[in-house]
Amino acid sequence: MSDLFWLSRSQLQRIEPCFPQAHGVPRVDDQRVVSGIIHVIRNGLRWRDAPREYGPHKTLYNRFVRWSRLGVFDRIFSAIAAENGEPEQLMIDATHLKAHRTAASLLKKGMFPRRIGRTKGGLNSKLHAIVNEHGKPLVLLLTEGQMSDHLGAKLMYESLPTSASHLIGDKGYDSDEFRAALNAKGIKPCIPPRKNRNTHISYCRKLYKTRHKVENMFGKLKDWRRVATRYDRCAHTFFSAICIAATVIFYLN
Repeated sequence: MSDLFWLSRSQLQRIEPCFPQAHGVPRVDDQRVVSGIIHVIRNGLRWRDAPREYGPHKTLYNRFVRWSRLGVFDRIFSAIAAENGEPEQLMIDATHLKAHRTAASLLKKGMFPRRIGRTKGGLNSKLHAIVNEHGKPLVLLLTEGQMSDHLGAKLMYESLPTSASHLIGDKGYDSDEFRAALNAKGIKPCIPPRKNRNTHISYCRKLYKTRHKVENMFGKLKDWRRVATRYDRCAHTFFSAICIAATVIFYLN
């Protein structure tokens, strides 16, 4: 990786199968443009502040928005995460991502959903994640900030890999419904019970101590400034930024 390009040719070749086919005029150099998009997201820049070496900032912005609407970056993350093999253990957690005032401005009626909600900390979004035993993200979900961890986990039920022996989560995931869903897939929950539970539930405390890996994953994602602070009004563009960060940090390094 040079000072200019964030992706080498070999790294670009791994994700090129997910790129849309060019029709008519050939696209501008993918390595340069995708590296420029990564540079903006990593450093929290305005698009117009991107270094000139990456080309016109409008080219970077238009490519990012167009491919976000097509779901290109989502597919890249899903495809390259699947190459990592079947996980032996899973960990689940969620974190809040602060929404900047530019992201919280109103959209026209009928536009894409924003996935921004109001909590005690103000306006923010919530990122739910499932990671493997190495702390690499496998499933990502963006919701409104006020959504509970349990409801977020419910939306990710179908995406849970059945190869894992255990799923580790905190007390926010302690519910009979979630435990039953895990058992139905052959996954043993390692989740401490809430204080208000009437029945005793045991869990492996030694295994639970490894849950810090999912928190470490969130910490690495938030090192990317346009992930830690949301500037994008549309949810699909912000989620694309998250997918780009997760792909580069955990699978293309």
